Amino acid sequence: MKKVMLIAYHFPPVRVSSGLQRTLSFARDLREHGWLPMVLSIHPRSFAATSDGQMMDIPSDVDVVRALGWDTARHLSINGKYWGPMALPDRWVSWWFGGVFSGLKMILQKKPKIIFSTYPIATAHLIGLTLHKLTRLPWIADFRDSMTEDHYPREIRRRRVFRWIERMTIHNCCRAIFTTPSALEMYRQRYPEIDESVWVLIPNGFNEDIFRQVEETLNSGGASGGDRGSYTDGAKLSSVAPNHTKKSGDDITSPIRPKQSSQITLLHSGVLYPSERDPNPFFRALSSLKREGEIDAGRLKIVLRATGHDDLYRSTLVQLDISDLVVLSDAIDYRAALLEMFEVDGLLVFQSSGCNHQIPAKIYEYFRAKKPIFSLTDENGDTAAVLKGAGLDDIVPLDDETQIRDGFFAFWQKLQAGSAAVANAAVTEQYSRQYASKRLAEVVESIG
Repeated sequence: MKKVMLIAYHFPPVRVSSGLQRTLSFARDLREHGWLPMVLSIHPRSFAATSDGQMMDIPSDVDVVRALGWDTARHLSINGKYWGPMALPDRWVSWWFGGVFSGLKMILQKKPKIIFSTYPIATAHLIGLTLHKLTRLPWIADFRDSMTEDHYPREIRRRRVFRWIERMTIHNCCRAIFTTPSALEMYRQRYPEIDESVWVLIPNGFNEDIFRQVEETLNSGGASGGDRGSYTDGAKLSSVAPNHTKKSGDDITSPIRPKQSSQITLLHSGVLYPSERDPNPFFRALSSLKREGEIDAGRLKIVLRATGHDDLYRSTLVQLDISDLVVLSDAIDYRAALLEMFEVDGLLVFQSSGCNHQIPAKIYEYFRAKKPIFSLTDENGDTAAVLKGAGLDDIVPLDDETQIRDGFFAFWQKLQAGSAAVANAAVTEQYSRQYASKRLAEVVESIG
């Protein structure tokens, strides 16, 4: 098979939420389309947290080289302080030296036809740019989301460095890939001189193989709780006999399990940034509903899994007297996180209007879990658009406490009544990682 080099910071054994799944799926599934990936990542020492949970998902015939690199803040600081340029464009800029050296060695030995680098770690594109300049191999840049905005990164010096890397990347890569339509359109307008063939849209998605493994665990009785009802395609909860597996779509199935408790459990899985995904208006809305006697801990439990800012939110929960309603839980392995999505009654999405051209990758995993979704996001953003396209309309602004209160209470009532919608199965199937890999293979084939 022809070979393609994938340059990615996020790759097992790093422990993050959905961020590494895109590259991992490409590494697995491109092989089915005649391309053998090889992966250039960073030494695991640079990861703040690691897990062996997905090492088994790396195919045995995929070479993975882990180049030297450090986290400036953790490894190169003195008393927690370091020289600013040592973290430009990011804290892993030391990976550039090791990545270029190891990348050149891989290219000489393995003879890949194409270089592929993926954001959100900007140093990955810097490595891709350098290797492209040195070898003249065609280069694909997977931006996912935008690198820069008018006010992002917030630090002006960092924004200038990011914008330089972005500009050099756009003008040197042969394809620039984005995950959302509005992000792609923003770059098309920002760089009107670039040929139309450069712009490519490949959304994020879910890994069907891993979801099937999780479903087997559920159906074999390995789950700890079980679903609280069964969900129909794009519409309402229905009453189906317990322990039955219902077909929903051509090849997507949903495990149906009996309701175990009158308590409704909702889940948000992943980081809650204090700005872009600020949960405080939601907390205040919950506090208001609790004071009015509309909700209580006996009937409602909200799990916030791996927020990344537990210490910041814990005191707020106490102040608002909702620490009995909201549980802050530690990170868990990927398969366990997917299993938890199946076991709860509903799922939560947080996304500010400042991220209107972004879609959290977990959205597609939520779709596949076949659970109702309550979304705190802007009606005009890409996140809302993809939700509405899947038949989901329980959407309120992230920062409007009154609308959150009213919308959440209505959503909770629908869950109790068994009338909450779930993602349309036909729409869900379009977002499998396997489909995304097929699309990338078509892009790679058009170049190499």
